[in-house]
Amino acid sequence: MSSPRPARLLPGRPWPLGATWDGAGVNIAVFSAHATKVELCLFDERGEREVARLPLPEWTDEIWHGYLPDAGPGLVYGLRAHGPFDPMAGHRFNPAKLLIDPYARQLRGSLRWHEALSGGERAPDPRDSAPYVPKAVVVADDPAPDDRPRIPWDRTVIYEAHVRGLTVRHPAVPDPIRGTIAALAHPAILDHLTGLGVTAIELMPVQAILHDRFLLERGLVNYWGYQTLCHFAPEPRYLPAPEDRVAFRSTVRALHAAGIEVILDIVLNHTGEGDHRGPTLSWRGLDNASYYRLDRTDRARYVNDTGCGNTLDLSNPRVLQWALDCLRHWATSYGIDGFRFDLGATLARGRDHAFDACGAFLSALRQDPLLSTLKLIVEPWDLGPGGYALGRFPPGVSEWNDRFRDAARRFWAGDAHVRPDLAARLAGSADLFDRAGRRPWASVNFITAHDGFTLFDLTAYERKHNEANREDNRDGRDANFSRNWGVEGETEDPAIEARRAGIARALLLTLFAAAGTPMLLAGDEVRRTQKGNNNAYCQDNETSWLDWDRAARPDAVALHRFAARLIALRAEWAPLRPPLFPHGMDEPMPGVADIAWFDTEGRPMTPEAWQEAGHVIVLRRLARTDDGTVQATLLILNGGERTCTVRLPHPPLPWRVLVDTDAEADAPADATVSEALPLPPHAALLLGAVVAGG
Repeated sequence: MSSPRPARLLPGRPWPLGATWDGAGVNIAVFSAHATKVELCLFDERGEREVARLPLPEWTDEIWHGYLPDAGPGLVYGLRAHGPFDPMAGHRFNPAKLLIDPYARQLRGSLRWHEALSGGERAPDPRDSAPYVPKAVVVADDPAPDDRPRIPWDRTVIYEAHVRGLTVRHPAVPDPIRGTIAALAHPAILDHLTGLGVTAIELMPVQAILHDRFLLERGLVNYWGYQTLCHFAPEPRYLPAPEDRVAFRSTVRALHAAGIEVILDIVLNHTGEGDHRGPTLSWRGLDNASYYRLDRTDRARYVNDTGCGNTLDLSNPRVLQWALDCLRHWATSYGIDGFRFDLGATLARGRDHAFDACGAFLSALRQDPLLSTLKLIVEPWDLGPGGYALGRFPPGVSEWNDRFRDAARRFWAGDAHVRPDLAARLAGSADLFDRAGRRPWASVNFITAHDGFTLFDLTAYERKHNEANREDNRDGRDANFSRNWGVEGETEDPAIEARRAGIARALLLTLFAAAGTPMLLAGDEVRRTQKGNNNAYCQDNETSWLDWDRAARPDAVALHRFAARLIALRAEWAPLRPPLFPHGMDEPMPGVADIAWFDTEGRPMTPEAWQEAGHVIVLRRLARTDDGTVQATLLILNGGERTCTVRLPHPPLPWRVLVDTDAEADAPADATVSEALPLPPHAALLLGAVVAGG
């Protein structure tokens, strides 16, 4: 439709928020509790020339609204807000700044850094920012078909991936779509995911990204995407063609057809506007005092629980509504299956600034008839006071379990004092999550994630090597619990390479044999390396991209087969994925508990034995399947430097070897097991037994 040029807007409605096409025109509704006037700014199709400014004529319940007849999809617009510029009172209105609609479904143009983006610190900056700000575009926002696979939590295996990093170097993916969302639907990528056996892909932020000025000045970008410019709009670089939202929906449907759910990593704790020195792009200019948590003693400053300069105030009902509307938009318009919430502790902070598991956001999320049925995962910490909240989130929400990560890493690096902690993690971290009817899947277990070393680097580097980030190697985590096994970095020494490959297999077995929800970092299955960079947030290059040539090497192919076999075994063997926390109280077989721990002589572990230093863990689990069969697994881990002999516990069961990490990665299982098993150093075994009828 052509863009009309009326002298004024009709009153319209205060709902829904954003720009909504109804078939005859476009309704505009914008929240601002403190503005004195809000203008709709119309632009030409290229978004370069402002052709009209139309005041929104009505203000109802803090919503400014108006109706533009004969307008429709493709209309290019922005907003300007008038009101007090009084930073000490929390207000930073400046009509010279063109603002992105917080509900914009699509953007045209890109952000260009310029001094005019500043709203001013002590006085309003008079320069017009319109030439440097992306414009919003009206879209026809039809709901996507509901074809979600609905994988049960206890069958879920998550694959954390970056849209661009996973696909940009794949030789089978056509050049025009490499690095875009469409590449995820290419048969080569789908075959890799389905061949591995994962059931969900968790995508790092796909919403429109702000690239920090300091990064661009260093020749870098915000590759990970945790600085959001517009939460409702997809990142333009991830679309195969400008504004091709259909490709996003088509990709989600293709993944669903392959039996793979799509989980989005989303940032609702802060925005890309930064601190009081940052640009005025959207929320700050529309209603700074409502959208952000401000320092109580100096309202010109922001609460910074996120480490990114600002913190959104989800205790404000309209800001809470914006966050929930955003989630519903991705769920209904694109068919998304779930969300992972960055810095989830921030989302649980109430007006008193304390962590509150029954706070506004989590309570609203849990009762929402749509969102409560999706997979909901939190990163259970932030940088604010009392910000480490692992295990404190409410039922219905899963949590990234960094205690699993650290215990597994320390054990396989040779720590003799971590056995009790790793034992608790293998059993589903009941000490953290077994309350209020929560299930083992509440613990999202991982060895590696986007933030930190890759699996290969965990076995090849003992120090971070982040020099390419141009922060003098000060950034990134120092406590990696890694071990290089003799050489820092890559080596051609066959003994070291064999040790590293064996440790990688042992770490993967630890992950997939543990109760809870396993999460695998993309590329770990094919020995991806970041050359020791454990904070590659700004590296949109070979450092972060998955090297598919390396993935085709025999050692990488073997590890891929090994990981796929572990995932298949997890689906086959019920004791590896218990629906309830095992406590040794149930007896699937008479006199044999559902979970038990043993020493190397086959004797039950005592409290005193747990307190002793040691490198061996022996865990037996039993579960009854739907057909009445009893399955048993015996996990044996030797994280020490010496071979140990493990006597199998009583009663005797028809054990067979399912996994031997000391063997070649794709070696077949051994059908025979003796009463005493020698286990080499830094190796693990998984045995299985089936007892008909229990």
